[in-house]
Amino acid sequence: MKDAQTIDAKEFITTNGMKFPKDGHFMTGRIRGAMTDGGYEAKETKCLLRVVREDDVVVELGAGMGYTSTLLATKRKIKHIHAFEANPTLIPYLKAVHAANGVENATVTNAVLGSRKGSVDFYVRRNFLASSLTPIEGTNVSSVEKIEMLNTKTVFKSLKPTVLVCDIEGAEADLIPNMDLTGLRAAVIELHPQWIGPEGVNKVFRAFMDAGFAYYARGSTSKVVSFRRAW
Repeated sequence: MKDAQTIDAKEFITTNGMKFPKDGHFMTGRIRGAMTDGGYEAKETKCLLRVVREDDVVVELGAGMGYTSTLLATKRKIKHIHAFEANPTLIPYLKAVHAANGVENATVTNAVLGSRKGSVDFYVRRNFLASSLTPIEGTNVSSVEKIEMLNTKTVFKSLKPTVLVCDIEGAEADLIPNMDLTGLRAAVIELHPQWIGPEGVNKVFRAFMDAGFAYYARGSTSKVVSFRRAW
């Protein structure tokens, strides 16, 4: 991939005032179309902008192509966003998106969070959206990469986030109930009920309720749910 500062303007897709390089692998026809017509992550965008405030410190789990981190860094005067992404092939593109949009208050880390410090296998697939920590049979795995796992409690203690943003393809049901959520002001979680089922959904809601949060309807829509301590 070219350095972001050398890419011509014609080589970008623009959505919501943000620029995304027309990379042939990640910028698929479906994503390009959604970005062009303004429908890409539209529901998520509304939820995020209703929850995140000026001076928030955000931890994002599942940074993907850099849409959310760029959105919050450019549309809200946040202190910082710490973007964690497991897929190593996405990291150069994610950083290029930040550079193209002049984002300076974001840190990108190729890692997953968990209950311990160590490493895990990550299955990179041709369709990057299908890449995951799960060895699903019958899928086209391009490579298996060893990814660093960081201790969630240690990371939160160090970064002191006020908002958690999470889109981790079904792992939310296992990770969130084991998090220390006490330092957070709010959270925006994309649920994957097709994978975690009603029991997993209830585990996520119960974890936030037990930590003193309430469901925030105005910042929620469909599978994207928000929680706040105070309205």
